[in-house]
Amino acid sequence: MTHKDVLHIFSAIIMGVAILGCGKPSKQQEPPAEDLKAKAMLAGIWIDSDEENVVFRICGDTIYYPDSTTQPVKFKIVQDTMLLLGNTVSKYPIIHKSEHLFEFKNQDNDIVKLVRSEDPNDSLYFVRHRPVVLNQGRIIKNDTVVTFSDKKYHSYVQVNPTSYKVYRSYYNAEGMEIENIYFDNIIHVSVFKGAAKLFSKDFRKNDFAKVVPSSLLKQCVLSDIKLVDVGVDGIHYVTQLAIPDSPSSFVVELIVSYNGTFSTRRLDGV
Repeated sequence: MTHKDVLHIFSAIIMGVAILGCGKPSKQQEPPAEDLKAKAMLAGIWIDSDEENVVFRICGDTIYYPDSTTQPVKFKIVQDTMLLLGNTVSKYPIIHKSEHLFEFKNQDNDIVKLVRSEDPNDSLYFVRHRPVVLNQGRIIKNDTVVTFSDKKYHSYVQVNPTSYKVYRSYYNAEGMEIENIYFDNIIHVSVFKGAAKLFSKDFRKNDFAKVVPSSLLKQCVLSDIKLVDVGVDGIHYVTQLAIPDSPSSFVVELIVSYNGTFSTRRLDGV
């Protein structure tokens, strides 16, 4: 065997070892385990130590709020952090936890100090009621006949309540992110010219995604579409997309043309 052959064999051995080494799966670090003991210890009703108002109730793996419109939220205790598992995950560093005292930092880095309630009447805050709805909970119909260029058009609008949930996130007095729940509408719009149907569509709020920012649209309820005018370009409606329990809303003009198409443009919000 020549010196060259030995080198070839030695190189092949090294390559084989390298390939075997690369084939071994890298040992991944396990994520920190949930502290189930701490979660169980925190079960009960907690009140603000200064204001003495009820903040929330912990039961199992869920936090409940006294406001019946606020969604309960799943939570975890991982090491020294409380995680609220809503539409987004909110993290709150824990300063202290015991059977009678719970302290953590909120979104503003302020320390929230809670003490366990010893008043049995505080449980009455958590008698659950149906969420408050922004829609009217019933079908609303509007029929209007309008005239343009000696031609009559019959406009028909029907607001249909749905069970589609709309979540609105905001921060409560303790600086915790919470969610309220409402219900959306689907609004049907039809336009007839005589007996002929010119236009017909069920509008959902996503039909206005081009003129309302998506981050805000998901918090809106499609509350109403009202006929306001007729013109050369078609029949004009005003669409109201409202953010529940907020002064913010979006007003969108909906124009149904005489050839059966529609267009939208943003008006000033109110």
